[in-house]
Amino acid sequence: MDKLVTIKSCRYGMEIHMDPDVDFETLLEHMQERFQNSARFFQGAQMAVSFFGRRLSYTEEQRALYLISESTGIDIVCVIDNDQEHELSYKSIVERTLSHVQQNEGQFYRGTLGKKQVIESDTSIVILGDVELGAKVIAKGNIVIVGSLRGSAHAGAAGDQNAYIVALSMNPKSLRIGDVEARRQTIYQENQHIHGPKIAVIDGTRIYLDPLVD
Repeated sequence: MDKLVTIKSCRYGMEIHMDPDVDFETLLEHMQERFQNSARFFQGAQMAVSFFGRRLSYTEEQRALYLISESTGIDIVCVIDNDQEHELSYKSIVERTLSHVQQNEGQFYRGTLGKKQVIESDTSIVILGDVELGAKVIAKGNIVIVGSLRGSAHAGAAGDQNAYIVALSMNPKSLRIGDVEARRQTIYQENQHIHGPKIAVIDGTRIYLDPLVD
């Protein structure tokens, strides 16, 4: 019974392994006990979290994340989907996300940006959600969207041509890096040939899309 919940550290943050044959309420109790006993080791940490052993519903996942944050003070930046088909792609996003935090050169925004919402950053920014049609993200550094980009994104807004834009799904209304704006037709055509998360960068005089993971 003492192994109903096992917590392991990993390169991307923390893995939580749960017994698949025990009811969720019992697992929550064991999870709380384990985290309370080790809370001092996690206080203030920023991590990505993965759940193993059983597939959680959205509500169960949210309850587990709330319990972890309340018990330990961990700042959970995102949850890694353990679908093997997408695992490497999500982990690449997480690596970029956490590197911003570790280098103190970026900020986080949690939630989806809806129509007419605009967010600006003097550094790089990580959006933990979607950027919907009609919304805008403007950053002097890089933009990382752990979700879909259907609105507008402008990275390197102070003229940085080396900035980049990353999104799990990229179908933007407008895409701009530095002083270069992407042609919508070009982005649309390149989107047809690239599956999964994408990165937009300047190459020469125009913006190109590349797969985030080869």
